Amino acid sequence: MDWFKLSLKLNKFPINRAITHLKVIQTIPEENYENYLHGQREKIVKYHLKNNGFYRNFFGKDKFSSWEDVPVMKKSDLQQPLEMRLSDTFSKKNPYIGKTSGSSGHPFIFAKDRFAHALSWAAFQDRYKWYDIDLNKSLQARFYGIPLDFYGNIQERLKDRISLRRRFNIFDLSERKMEAFLNRFKKSDFDYLNGYTSAIMLFARFLKDRGMVLKEMCPSLKICIVTSERLFEKDKILIEEAMGVPVINEYGASEVGLIAFEDENQHWIVNSEDLFIEILDNNNNILPPGNEGRVVITSLYNKAHPMIRYDIGDTGVLSEKSTFKKPILEKLIGRTNDIARLANGKVVPGLTFYYVTKTVIEDSGNIKEFVIVQTKIDEFHIEYVSEHEFSEEQRHKILKAIETYVGKNLNIQFERKEYLKRSPSGKLKQFTSLVH
Repeated sequence: MDWFKLSLKLNKFPINRAITHLKVIQTIPEENYENYLHGQREKIVKYHLKNNGFYRNFFGKDKFSSWEDVPVMKKSDLQQPLEMRLSDTFSKKNPYIGKTSGSSGHPFIFAKDRFAHALSWAAFQDRYKWYDIDLNKSLQARFYGIPLDFYGNIQERLKDRISLRRRFNIFDLSERKMEAFLNRFKKSDFDYLNGYTSAIMLFARFLKDRGMVLKEMCPSLKICIVTSERLFEKDKILIEEAMGVPVINEYGASEVGLIAFEDENQHWIVNSEDLFIEILDNNNNILPPGNEGRVVITSLYNKAHPMIRYDIGDTGVLSEKSTFKKPILEKLIGRTNDIARLANGKVVPGLTFYYVTKTVIEDSGNIKEFVIVQTKIDEFHIEYVSEHEFSEEQRHKILKAIETYVGKNLNIQFERKEYLKRSPSGKLKQFTSLVH
């Protein structure tokens, strides 16, 4: 039984047509691919100008003239009732409707027509096959959150059952719970793990602390796919050692689908079949490959709702080896709002704090998780979960490193907690600035 296809068909998503269309796109030769992308993006703009009142008002013109004149959409532009943003050819009854996680601070409800949604899933299926994972047959260990209300919980568990996914609820990551996770792996023939980086990282630490390798207890395991949160190289090495299988980076977003997927050469191959990816500067100018800027995405087939030149809130770099058919994401630096602004005008990527504290935390051996919050222009809170409080020596090392890499005269507060607050979806945001 093809469970993956069945689950989509039951929800009236035309997956067979989507798979066929994806294969047709993939046969387009490199020399013709630029024409395909330019033609499809112009089509979707013209469709929404004709059929979507919200987009006509947002666009500010009656006709498409050039791609550079197409306005860039921010998440805040979409924070209004969905009925106002749907195309005239759709109602709330016929498209797929979802909600973003809100980790960027700008949650909103979106819609995708059923073919566009099926095409997104066809892309996922295609990439998973690179690693001998068949969504119709392969059993997934799913490290995600889950709705806690009765209806949402039952609905999600039913979807998991049909889609060959077994949920590992990450809202409780105590050692007792991870012991239960381990027992499930011993009793089941899981083909792969898929889930949030921070949750899988915690499970990997649990295994490493006990000198265990997961594949030795679950020989059917092939790969581990991490998504939604940044994976650092040192963490990747640790997870691979603890799991005994390769760790694959997936980059996606619910509102647009699969954005990029890591191949066997450790290249993030951008989805150029149903998405068009651009890197823009702060003035919305298109940057050539090799330059860092804002990741802006166009969904080429979504007729229900415009996702055109949509600023997803991330910063990244496309490789200079990129082509129109095979763009390569060289770096994904993080959220554009994950930066610290200091009183002297200095701007520091939140990633800097991760590296500063990471070294000390690994030295201690007892730190489980941590987050850093900028509460004022000169004040940062480091919240952490550990067996013991930071020693004075550990605090001194962190303060010294922050002074070296970030700046002087900063007020650093440490707070040990029983657990760290996650988003409703289960994500853990490791750096947040509350300073606007």
